[in-house]
Amino acid sequence: MSSELLPLVDRIALITGASRGIGRAIALRLAQAGAITILAARTERDLSAVADTIHTSGGKALVVPTDVTDDQQLATLADTTLTRFGHIDILVNNAGGGPPRASVTKARIPDWEWTLRTNLWATMRLTKLVLPAMIEGHGGAIINICSLAGLSGRAGEAAYAAAKFGVRGFSQSVFAEVQEYGIKVSTICPGYVDTALIPPNRRVDRGKMLSPADVAEAVYMVAVSPARSCPSEIILQPQHDPLKT
Repeated sequence: MSSELLPLVDRIALITGASRGIGRAIALRLAQAGAITILAARTERDLSAVADTIHTSGGKALVVPTDVTDDQQLATLADTTLTRFGHIDILVNNAGGGPPRASVTKARIPDWEWTLRTNLWATMRLTKLVLPAMIEGHGGAIINICSLAGLSGRAGEAAYAAAKFGVRGFSQSVFAEVQEYGIKVSTICPGYVDTALIPPNRRVDRGKMLSPADVAEAVYMVAVSPARSCPSEIILQPQHDPLKT
């Protein structure tokens, strides 16, 4: 099949949080474009289901169960991928989540620690592990899934907002360091996305939310953008406000 139909043919794409929701959609979209996908998340059974879907469609996927809050498991993920394939073309730091809404005075410190490790530290750590190979290869794309919470803080979401603001700042700094090597660094900041991370709520019209496929399409756009340009930040808003008034 031509490269026009498979623009990412044989590119190595590592995706965290790939077992469900946005990560699953990203893995399927990149595999559809020809990428060899490395699927990382905690639950092997769910990852295997995603891999089976990719294989059934004629794509290639490797499952590497990983808890991104564990530094050693992140190192194993990077080592496994680089040993098997020799390089990584696309890194999608997608794994994330937030604690229950709570004021700063009532929030639990363990919840803050988990939120920062999952959303910010894992992004920083895995990027550091992968970056030397990208620099050596003079190319690649690091795509960090952020949030509108990284643009504006809200009451009850202090730790999550701090983590996502941190992801944006980290991404901007990394790009300033590596753009001379032809490496793209992008953040994607979606609004409400219809995933299990948003529990049922009568105040929210889920039919007006973004879908995981919408975010996946933005990731794909970065991955296939011309080498001379870097879509450094993409903000995705639902066309219609899903919050009922």
